[in-house]
Amino acid sequence: MSDVVAEGDAKPTKQFSVYEATSEELIERSMAPIKKEFLCPPPSRSLKQSDVKAPHPSLVQEKKSKRQLKRERREKCAINLCPQVSRTEHVDSCQYKEKCRFNHDIQAFKAQKPDDIEGQCPFVASGIKCQYGLSCRFFGTHKDLSGISDAEINFFNKETQRLLWKNNMTFPKADAKLKSLGLMGHAKKSNVAQENDAEKPLDGAQTNEDVDIPGPLETEDVRPTKKAKSDETSKLGDIIDGVMNVDDETEKTGHSTSKAKIEDDEDIIKVIETDGSLKSHPREKKKLIDFRDKLYLAPLTTVGNLPFRRLCKVLGADVTCGEMAMCTNLLQGQASEWALLRRHSSEDLFGVQICDIGDWGATAVTIHGRSRQQRYSKSADWDYIYQCTKNASSNLQVIGNGDVYSFLDWNKHKSDCPELSSCMIARGALIKPWIFTEIKEQRHWDITSGERLNILKDFVRFGLQHWGSDTKGVETTRHFLLEWLSYTFRYIPVGLLDVIPQQINWRPPSYFGRDDLETLMMSESAGDWVRISELLLGKVPEGFTFAPKHKSNAYDRAENG
Repeated sequence: MSDVVAEGDAKPTKQFSVYEATSEELIERSMAPIKKEFLCPPPSRSLKQSDVKAPHPSLVQEKKSKRQLKRERREKCAINLCPQVSRTEHVDSCQYKEKCRFNHDIQAFKAQKPDDIEGQCPFVASGIKCQYGLSCRFFGTHKDLSGISDAEINFFNKETQRLLWKNNMTFPKADAKLKSLGLMGHAKKSNVAQENDAEKPLDGAQTNEDVDIPGPLETEDVRPTKKAKSDETSKLGDIIDGVMNVDDETEKTGHSTSKAKIEDDEDIIKVIETDGSLKSHPREKKKLIDFRDKLYLAPLTTVGNLPFRRLCKVLGADVTCGEMAMCTNLLQGQASEWALLRRHSSEDLFGVQICDIGDWGATAVTIHGRSRQQRYSKSADWDYIYQCTKNASSNLQVIGNGDVYSFLDWNKHKSDCPELSSCMIARGALIKPWIFTEIKEQRHWDITSGERLNILKDFVRFGLQHWGSDTKGVETTRHFLLEWLSYTFRYIPVGLLDVIPQQINWRPPSYFGRDDLETLMMSESAGDWVRISELLLGKVPEGFTFAPKHKSNAYDRAENG
């Protein structure tokens, strides 16, 4: 500390310095108490031009000429090799021949294809034949293999997608339930149900006037057309929940293209036939899940993708959940929306997000202890979570969420409120996904930079297996890796702290790590994140740019200061 006397003042004021402050003073200001030997010296007042670190080329955007853009379009045409030709390495293998919208010129493709990335094809490394063939960025490591890939589940077949696109898919169980409630409205009716709707409702059923439900549900189509706008919270359960009767042919093929019929026999509704792709699997039959003490990875936008969830499972997470999917888009057969429901076979306890209330049969509820306006400027209000937990019904499990960043946080919340079933972990998993290992092993893991790099390598391997090992898949994996790195730089290694554990809202002063890689990993420069991606996925392509989508959420200097 140094005394500074302002002109005209009688009393000296103290100027705060992170290099002289005690750990207690730093923590009081929400700053991380870094050990003094790892603090960077204060910057000189006069910096030379040579001392200023140049930004990564990928962060500098340059204006391209029309000629350059035209050349890139021509090159891109050659790069887009037909997937079938790429897999078989034979030009005549494509069934569409000259009508195919992809390139069939193998030599032109090879002339424009980027160099292979260092390392082994992620599919070959798992004993699986790579489906990307010539397009794979690890083509030089391919071998003749015929293994089966690790299963990714929750696909739906092309025929089902076609029916959804054309609004020809039928949902007899949902229709029957809505009809029994008198909520069919102006929906398109199917077969026998269309005729019976003109008659009186089923015994015990209520008409629209008798049901106290908001207006939009009363006039809404059960199966919206592509351009229709409808409620996003009421239909996903109808897809997943039903137990359907299917004919023998459906049992053999796994799907049926025929429409379903509903027989209305007084107060009994029978499902005659439906699309077999919606047939319930035995594991989908309703059963109560005990969430008590299970480590729950919160659903996360953008970064909570399948490869990241798979990584967290390896590191000890018990429960995972997909990103929010729009029911309207699911019912229209949009492949990008259905991809949000896809899960890896290792995700044995996996959930999709729908609007979860107790009166409709939910067995658990999560509570985030902060408001939307508050965001991350203040700590989560766990007293509020405890109050809600103690007032909840005895058969409703409550899971708390907010600022869990160490096993001590986990233990404290479980000890303060024994009624709490579990804690859901969000930002803590983004910054250090090995938090699940720390909780299970009840220790602070002073993870090394090499161990952290191996975790990044696992994510890249999972990403290439999920998004593909061709150029498009590599760059998609790079994009999501960079989005994740916009969070991980906030982690401060245990061995660098005077006081442990690190709190999630601590802001570190300027410091360096125990080796060059650790220093690189803690950089808040997007250019350094790109450099890390190049260690794992090779050089970025020409013209590459990156701006983190969630950087403001990951590190709010203004709000936390």
